[in-house]
Amino acid sequence: MVLQFSFAQEKEKSIGSEEVNIVKPYTPTISDASKIQESAVLEDEGNTKKETINYSIFSFPVASTFAPAKGKAEGVDKEAKEKFYNNYATIAAGNYGNLNAELFVNQELNNNNYVGGMFRHFSSQGGINNIKLDDWFYNTALDLTYGANLDNMSWNLDLGYQNQVYNWYGLPMDFDDSLLGNIDSKHAYNGISLGGKLEFNEGFFKEAAMKFSHFSDSFDSSENRFFVKPSLRFDVGNQFVRTDITVDYVGGSFDKNYLNTNTEAIRYGFTNLGISPSFVIQENGWDIKLGASLFYSMDNKGNDSQFLIYPNINVAYPVVEDLMIFYAGAEGGLEQNSYMDFVKENPFLSPTLAIVPTDRQYDVFAGLKGKLASSVSYNLRGSYTNERNKALFRANDYTEDATNEDYAFGNSFQVVYDDVRTFRFSGDLKADFSENVSFSVGGAFNSYKNSNEQEAWNLPAVEVNSSIDFNITPKWFAGAKVFYVGERKDLQINLTDALVTSPTKLGSYFDLNSHVGYKYNSQLTAFLKLNNMTGKSYQKWMNYPVQGFQVMVGANFKFDF
Repeated sequence: MVLQFSFAQEKEKSIGSEEVNIVKPYTPTISDASKIQESAVLEDEGNTKKETINYSIFSFPVASTFAPAKGKAEGVDKEAKEKFYNNYATIAAGNYGNLNAELFVNQELNNNNYVGGMFRHFSSQGGINNIKLDDWFYNTALDLTYGANLDNMSWNLDLGYQNQVYNWYGLPMDFDDSLLGNIDSKHAYNGISLGGKLEFNEGFFKEAAMKFSHFSDSFDSSENRFFVKPSLRFDVGNQFVRTDITVDYVGGSFDKNYLNTNTEAIRYGFTNLGISPSFVIQENGWDIKLGASLFYSMDNKGNDSQFLIYPNINVAYPVVEDLMIFYAGAEGGLEQNSYMDFVKENPFLSPTLAIVPTDRQYDVFAGLKGKLASSVSYNLRGSYTNERNKALFRANDYTEDATNEDYAFGNSFQVVYDDVRTFRFSGDLKADFSENVSFSVGGAFNSYKNSNEQEAWNLPAVEVNSSIDFNITPKWFAGAKVFYVGERKDLQINLTDALVTSPTKLGSYFDLNSHVGYKYNSQLTAFLKLNNMTGKSYQKWMNYPVQGFQVMVGANFKFDF
């Protein structure tokens, strides 16, 4: 181990000193820059035009053993398109001797013309419990049509015939059975009609419908009706004016009055002439129709002719696009009543009616409609209606007299007229949950106020209906329908002792129907229908119970010629 101590300089020597005098501190400066105002001078060599250069590739083949496989498009399975047939036939039978048959045929004669026909039959052999008279019926109808679809227009002619047979089986509960042998309850209706329709694709004349019908019964009643209803449309700028014209005539006669005291037939006849212009405005989402209906009603058999004016206003506005649309309006009109229309609603009328038009002075309404989802739609509506001479069905008063007509034993109905104001709230909901399931439900709640009659006869305060249809498999399908009708009121007096003078309540009823079917192939389908599954013989009309639980089995066959 070695230790060493060293010194860089001698400690005793002085390094000396120097004196520096600073006269002025150094201050650097930068002079201002100035742009040279000169253009660059380019050499001629830089301005010469570039020469075009051509390229070429020297290629030579290269041996390769690679062989690409050929491409193949992926196959897509397409569902077989269902074939539509022009014709079909249906036949079904069930208990109570019920028989239903339909035949529809349609044939194109060439590219434009076609001919078609429809046959319908529904009958029953009766058998309702606790009924003292025959209750069988049948209804047969035949319709023929011939028409053409052209480039600028289409037209068709229709010829129809209908025959109906019913029985006045609805006797009062305390009826004297000893009189049953004097009653022939059968009565028949016959109708024939000829009509047509025109539609134009261009011009101000858009369409026209016309029809003549003759209606009669087995008691020498007769009625003729003729109407023609053309429609015109004129474009005014971006809007248009539509005008509907109505010529409606009805006339007929009844051989007897109800008490059989007349010496001549009871005749009636009315001609209604109407014009309904309306102006349609579509601006900023608003859809507005402003118009009015003017009618002149001529009483051809009396002196009750009158001139009438009705509103025809509709407004709609999308509050939330398609989700919620508000609409409101006020409408009115003169409705031509007829014996044939009354029979369609109630076939148990006596052939002794009074026929007059109904003056629907106004129907003020407002509501909301739209969609809750892409497949769920709704409609809510409230209205207040004022009608003069509204037709109401009421049971006929009766006596227990062997000399009465077959319909005068309390087993038929009359038509009475009254001024009725109706407040109505209704709503419906429709949903397609999928391609295989659809559902709907609707209801109406009514409140009536009469001027002369005690009640709004046979008009229910509550009506509810619902239906569901679904496809179980591609072959099997099923569905169900439900109807609920609330209480109604009617009045019938036994003139012999007049024990009952107050209205009678008709109980509410609930009707459940269902069906199931099997598609054997695209042409043949078998089905089973179950009607009135609760089995209750409720009264749709006073003293007229309906058939109980009904079962029908049938098949439908589609075909082409």
